[in-house]
Amino acid sequence: MKLTFSPEDEAFRGEVAGWLRDNLVGEFEVLRYRGGPGDEHMFPEERKRWEQKLAEGGWTCVGWPQQYGGRGASIEQQVIFFEEYARAGAPGRVGHIGEGLAGPTLIAFGSEEQKQSYLPGIVAGTELWCQGYSEPSAGSDLANVRTKATQDTASGKWLINGQKVWTSLAHESDWCFVIARTDPDSQAHRGLGFFLVSMHQPGVTVRPIEQLTGTSEFNEVFFDDAVAADIVGEPGDGWKVAMGLLGFERGVSTLGQQMQFQNELDEIIRIAKANGAATEPSIRQRIAEAHTGLRLMRYNAMRMLSDNGSSEPDSSSLVYKLHWSSWHRNLGALAMDVLGPEAEIIESAPYNLTRLQSMFLFTRSDTIYGGTNQIQRNIIAERGLGMPKEPKGR
Repeated sequence: MKLTFSPEDEAFRGEVAGWLRDNLVGEFEVLRYRGGPGDEHMFPEERKRWEQKLAEGGWTCVGWPQQYGGRGASIEQQVIFFEEYARAGAPGRVGHIGEGLAGPTLIAFGSEEQKQSYLPGIVAGTELWCQGYSEPSAGSDLANVRTKATQDTASGKWLINGQKVWTSLAHESDWCFVIARTDPDSQAHRGLGFFLVSMHQPGVTVRPIEQLTGTSEFNEVFFDDAVAADIVGEPGDGWKVAMGLLGFERGVSTLGQQMQFQNELDEIIRIAKANGAATEPSIRQRIAEAHTGLRLMRYNAMRMLSDNGSSEPDSSSLVYKLHWSSWHRNLGALAMDVLGPEAEIIESAPYNLTRLQSMFLFTRSDTIYGGTNQIQRNIIAERGLGMPKEPKGR
């Protein structure tokens, strides 16, 4: 896909950049370049207010249809928005799960009543969402979920029982979309349901997972007869809806992610020039490889976007997660080598990390969460290349 921008698109770019320049000030100035991966625990209240500030300016859900509160922005304009947002150093979005995953999934698969009920809170930035996919025995293997959903015969309500893990920002969220097994005798991807569950009820317990650094942006979530407010689609449709959601996850917001990566690479280059690391041939070579890899990532994202509007992951999207996670992990290692001895020094106890130190530690998880590299390679082989499935042990 060769993406070009019309004069109208460039005018839109100016509008986005101007709004960010005028509003990312005052109480929000402290949020610049904060709240991204590995930094999601920082400034939660300020970032919630930022979500509502974006909503006031009409800058949430820009790609959603206008009938559901979005701007109906074209693919080109969505790319521009995410690029300018990252270029301005605007903070990580606490509403990104709702805007980028829950909302588009409801628009594609939900009933009209569900859309009218749940979408306005996402657009307004007043209701935050988290994702209930991974479990202790079902991380990359989503089809192995054991959380159960049982329909109460008297009320017709679905009751959720089980555990989810690595649930980012569950402690800040109002809603969770949960994959649960509606048929206790089913296996693999059959017999699953896609449920919408309020986090504000007695049957939901959130326990932070504290890391070595003392931070805990993700959690364990326990459901004990928690009442699901809704099921999207029919019982048994959970896998179809879940896969549709993953298609949205590989969508246009990846361009914004790449701009954040570019910001990190620019900072590494700045430091390398300042401390002399850039004079080392091996460092220069790795910087060149990082630049090249980032450009390839952009071209592949453009290829993904060429299938506009599809909720099914295509072959180009299958390689994207493997590419960016491995690239970002290598960038973290490059950052530490450029910093040299300073990489191992913190400003104060216990873990007052710099931006690049925090990035390095978080990149250790990039090749694990959202599907390990091993699982991603299996998916590429089986779904993308049509190779035989990996034999299962007995």
